[in-house]
Amino acid sequence: MTAPGPTPHPAPGPDRAPDTGITPGPVPDAGIAPGLGNGVLGTVGLFAQLKLRLLGGNLRGDAQRKIGFVFTLVVALVLGALGFFLMSLLRLAPDDIALSVTVVAYASLLVSWMVMPLLAFGLDDTLDPAKLALFPLRTRDLALGLFTASVTGVWPLATLVVTFGAVTALATGPGGVLLGVPAVLLQFALCVVASRLVTTVLSGALRSRRGRDLLAVSMILVLLLAQVPNLMMNRGLADPTTMLHQMAAALRWTPPGMAAHAIADGGLAGLAEIAVLAVLVVLCGWLWIKALSRALVTPEAAGKSASVRRERGLVDRLLPDGPLAAVVTKELKYIRRDPRFRVNWGSALFLTVVLGVSMGGDQPSDGQAVFLAMLGALMIALMAGNVFGIDGRSLWMNAVVFGTERDLRTDLAGRHLANAMIAVPVLTVIAVGSGLYTGQSARILPALLASWGVLGVGLGVGSVTSVLLPYTVPDRMNAFTGAAPGQGGQAFAGAVAAAVAMIALSVPFVLPMMLGMLWVSPAAPFYGLLIAALGRRLAAGVAHRRMPELLAAVSKPT
Repeated sequence: MTAPGPTPHPAPGPDRAPDTGITPGPVPDAGIAPGLGNGVLGTVGLFAQLKLRLLGGNLRGDAQRKIGFVFTLVVALVLGALGFFLMSLLRLAPDDIALSVTVVAYASLLVSWMVMPLLAFGLDDTLDPAKLALFPLRTRDLALGLFTASVTGVWPLATLVVTFGAVTALATGPGGVLLGVPAVLLQFALCVVASRLVTTVLSGALRSRRGRDLLAVSMILVLLLAQVPNLMMNRGLADPTTMLHQMAAALRWTPPGMAAHAIADGGLAGLAEIAVLAVLVVLCGWLWIKALSRALVTPEAAGKSASVRRERGLVDRLLPDGPLAAVVTKELKYIRRDPRFRVNWGSALFLTVVLGVSMGGDQPSDGQAVFLAMLGALMIALMAGNVFGIDGRSLWMNAVVFGTERDLRTDLAGRHLANAMIAVPVLTVIAVGSGLYTGQSARILPALLASWGVLGVGLGVGSVTSVLLPYTVPDRMNAFTGAAPGQGGQAFAGAVAAAVAMIALSVPFVLPMMLGMLWVSPAAPFYGLLIAALGRRLAAGVAHRRMPELLAAVSKPT
């Protein structure tokens, strides 16, 4: 009889893993395993539930987050219903015009879906593949889950509703309706897949500062090119109807053009176009999966170590050492080094140029030079609507020295001074350029004074919104993300509220100047300084009382 002993284990071989001495036991169910084990439908249901839980989490946050979420929800639903109504009205237009408008609209939706994830308020953060890279998911399951998350939400629903409006506008019989449903679904799927493909391909570049800067310039150029048709029509260089048909003809054999023509045709030709569109969607999805699998295993480029050196610049020569000079120096370095600041400044300047060129006709109005200068000031002032958000978690280092409201007023004054040191020369260039462009050189000085007044008003209003509606500005991925996940609606609501308040408080000098009473322009800068000082005082009082809430709002995980 053999004495009991340890059970011998077979020797490891090419088909057997080395023995570790650990007896295998039952593997506990992971939270993500049940959905993935049920195949495609399980994966779709799981990621849809995750996305809905993320959206529903906005209703369990603080009051500001709830207000921002409800505001976003209402705006999306209103825009969706309005877009469907406008598309349906094309039924009353001639067939050729309705078809051309639909082709251009479908192409615009596709381009918007490709561009907006790079520009919008943190909407793409919840769909970041890097957040799921360490989970035991195959690339196919991850792509399917990200696609499901992309189509789950109020904004995708609004897009789908607007897209379905084309069926009402173009379908002329049962064939048009039967082909219209798959055409709309394929157009929507193409928008989503193309959006994911662009974001995934650019994810590596967006992690580097150079890539973010290049993307910023590219996006601004895209916005400028989009205004070329408007400029040509304003200058009388093209007939709107002719230009519409030319644009539709150029887009005829693109995926949006084929989708629109399939709905209008409703026959065998439309069926063939839908088949081609389906192949293109599948091809785009395959490219996305390949790009996703590569992005998940590609390491991030290591950044260079920062060097610390003592600088003595203009601020050190003009301002005495103290908290004010320290804040001004910090803000100027932020503006020079941080891509988010460069994107904000570039967007404000180029938007002003685009609007100015688009509005300019053969005979500009008398107050156009003044209006363009004040518009530039408004665009720049809107950047001051969340001055603490850029600091993020590091704001606590400032908070520990904010012993009194005066310390907070000094901090805000330093931020305003740094902003003004760049904005004042820029507004001078805008005023001179707008005066020469419109042929109203006599209005250059009034336009400049009015722009300084609007800037002061904007800085004062921005101080108040910065403490009443603060939000986190993510410091990763790209410079276009405006808010942390869940705070996009709050950021949008804060920007709208700030713009309305700036316009309302600027009425006392803007309205007389637009009516031709330019003699009030010398009072505009002093009025702006008064509003800025009052805004700092009010904001400092509010921030001093609710500093913990302010820190929590700008320190959300991103």
